[in-house]
Amino acid sequence: MVGYRIDRQIVAFGEHVRGWRMVLGLTAQQVAERADITRDTLRKIETGDPSVSFRNVAQVLRALGVLDQVVDVIDPLSSDIGRLRAGSLAKRRAR
Repeated sequence: MVGYRIDRQIVAFGEHVRGWRMVLGLTAQQVAERADITRDTLRKIETGDPSVSFRNVAQVLRALGVLDQVVDVIDPLSSDIGRLRAGSLAKRRAR
């Protein structure tokens, strides 16, 4: 059941990527060229195909101008819990 939830979120992520492309008025070809990937790879990202490499996803986010925002969102220090437990960041591994 857990896998199903992840699949839904990957599909939603792809829909958001497509939404950004549409809001910016960019064609699939333009984004693919800017990200240095094929249009087929972009289609896979936009439809939530989990086989696409993380690098290709990051390239598309960069091409759309949102990669920095995504990186900032996942920064543990951008959350209350992350700031509260900031000392844990210096540890070599979680226990």
